[in-house]
Amino acid sequence: MAKPKESKSASEDITRQVILEGVADIMFDRYAGDNKTKLEVYQRLYFSREDGRTLVLPALNIKSFLSAQNTTSAPKRLLPSKQYKEAAHAALSYVIISPMEIPFLRDGKPITFGKFKGDVDPDSGVYIHRSVARLKDGIPNPKERPTLPVPWALAFTLTIMANDELQEQQLVNLIQNGGRALGLGTFRGVFGKFRIAKWE
Repeated sequence: MAKPKESKSASEDITRQVILEGVADIMFDRYAGDNKTKLEVYQRLYFSREDGRTLVLPALNIKSFLSAQNTTSAPKRLLPSKQYKEAAHAALSYVIISPMEIPFLRDGKPITFGKFKGDVDPDSGVYIHRSVARLKDGIPNPKERPTLPVPWALAFTLTIMANDELQEQQLVNLIQNGGRALGLGTFRGVFGKFRIAKWE
């Protein structure tokens, strides 16, 4: 990974082109919007609104990775309890990620989903991961979730708005170390791990 350029003063915005490169398969479990709607396995993926086939990750998922306090996020996972809330608030306030739908890439090209043949989509390589979670009192909860194998990458523009709370190197550290310890998607910590392949 290229080292970040010298940060400008806190009075100027900083814009970087970023590529995250997956080092582990990434699992999805998109929420339907309520607890009653049952989704087909493929419907738990995120698709581009433009063509309905390109696999994407909402930029808000990366924002959550950087700022969530009610679930595990990079600041909550990596920083002392007295510091993580300040870092999470700063990332939420001052970090802008675009586009809103970030296409998954393989060999520099968007990954498109076809359809499952058995448990695998030959076009994208997405496969169905089956496991059983245990709820309270040991009640089994079978889960079927779509999983995108490596190689995958995400390329986006990241802007740090002028501020006195979050410096560029702090953000790089959160993303890089969070990619190793936590990752993106669901079942994080096992799936969705990544490294920073570009920051310039």
